[in-house]
Amino acid sequence: MAVPPQVLAIDLGTSGMKAALVAADGTVTGWADRAVPLHVLPGGGAEQDPHAWWDALAEVVADLGRAFPEHLRAVTTICSSTQGEGTIAVDAAGEPLTRCISWLDMRGAEHLRRQFGGFPAYDGMSVLKIARWLRLTGGMPSPTGKDPAAHMLFVRDTMPEVYARTATFLNVLDWINLKLTGRTVATVDSILTSWVTDNRDPADIRYSPALVTASGIDRDKFPPIVACTEVVGGLSPQAADHLGLPTSVRVVAGAIDNTAAAIGAGTVRDGDAHLYLGTSSWIAAHVPAKKTDALTGIAAVPCAVPGRYLMTALQATAGANLTWLRDKIVEYDDPLVTAGHVSRDENRIFDAFDTIIPTVPPGADGVLYMPWLYGERVPVDNPHLRAGFLNISLHTCRSDLLRAVFEGVALNTRWMAGPVGRFLGAPLSTIVITGGAARSRSWCQIFADVLNIEVRRDSAPVAVNARGAGWIGAVGTGQLSFADIPALARNDEVFTPGPDRAAYDQIFDTYTYAYRRLAPLYKRINHR
Repeated sequence: MAVPPQVLAIDLGTSGMKAALVAADGTVTGWADRAVPLHVLPGGGAEQDPHAWWDALAEVVADLGRAFPEHLRAVTTICSSTQGEGTIAVDAAGEPLTRCISWLDMRGAEHLRRQFGGFPAYDGMSVLKIARWLRLTGGMPSPTGKDPAAHMLFVRDTMPEVYARTATFLNVLDWINLKLTGRTVATVDSILTSWVTDNRDPADIRYSPALVTASGIDRDKFPPIVACTEVVGGLSPQAADHLGLPTSVRVVAGAIDNTAAAIGAGTVRDGDAHLYLGTSSWIAAHVPAKKTDALTGIAAVPCAVPGRYLMTALQATAGANLTWLRDKIVEYDDPLVTAGHVSRDENRIFDAFDTIIPTVPPGADGVLYMPWLYGERVPVDNPHLRAGFLNISLHTCRSDLLRAVFEGVALNTRWMAGPVGRFLGAPLSTIVITGGAARSRSWCQIFADVLNIEVRRDSAPVAVNARGAGWIGAVGTGQLSFADIPALARNDEVFTPGPDRAAYDQIFDTYTYAYRRLAPLYKRINHR
């Protein structure tokens, strides 16, 4: 049987470069990955080398070619999903002048406050300027300095020679597309967190002259804006040689990770929500109109689906809590330990979790866990919060702590789901769960019980971003429409609320009460 046309779907996250081969029906064939280092620097810096991404891309494509030669030969399209909020200064030849300033980098915070200060102020930024951002863009720069608005100011103020040579500032997705095609563009979602676009008309996302002027960055250093489904061009001869593919392969602009995940989960209809459960987590759903809830930090922003926005509510740390637990709290006879060493096989890790969790009743023997390892975003934007166990006793065992961590993340998601329902105009009644941590059946059931809604698990949750990139690429090249996608999405299991759900109402009340009492303490401890 002939292999159908394939999209080479690039999935570039902070941990590394991944790629898969995706057909228009959503079938994912093959998976290859390479780790890419994150360089953590003094003073809140975090960077990655774009050349390391490019080299890793050639390696994963070669891996796919060796494992699936016929599928690689059937590639007609390339489309990418990448981490967002990275910033790369490139020269007139498209070469990086620095490493990529990562979304984790906070060095631009003080430069942001200097640029946008004023009275009255909120978190060091003028309230009048914040009101204009909210009206035009739907959001505002992060006071932590973790997005391009601050990164560009950091370059301007601390590296004036680099700023002078900068032809364009590009996000991660934009640089990959530049390397693939030789064309410099930004997508409607990748440019968002530069906070210089007028997003009031989803069919006409464009630069706001007032916001560009206020940004402190020269207008000519911002790239042209295109739709996520636009064909940016064919592979350049240099890229074709680097990847071992023909120049006839078309490159579709693609999207940043949360945009792509909403497509990959099959949740493209208005109000259809997905819960992404990875290192961080989010609830997202497409909506027909731009809207912002400034009190809870939920906003509807530009996305891949024409005429629509993507509502996103972000939880700062989710699966990161399990990584912490795995790496920091184990016992010698633990199922997580093999031959005296902690296993790093993620599939085995989730099998071990699913062995332990059912042995502990709901409520984790009274232990409550607050999952705020590095602050929180929604429904409270509070960088001072930190994680912690409450109510540990002499009877508490490791299994109790594990279940408490699973429940704590789910309780935090329930806390977030309230304002999400109000934003959407109706409480959530069902949700697709996806992302790597959705491999845990126990966690999926806990989410169903804590949220008291139906939870449908993506049949291939690890591949959601790649599948989303594949579908965006297929739409961009006319192989299908977004309206076709819900019928192509696959769920392998449905979790419904069980008898444990009643216990979580009181536990949730205790959880939110604990936040109210602990928040002032955390501010006192972690205020800087």
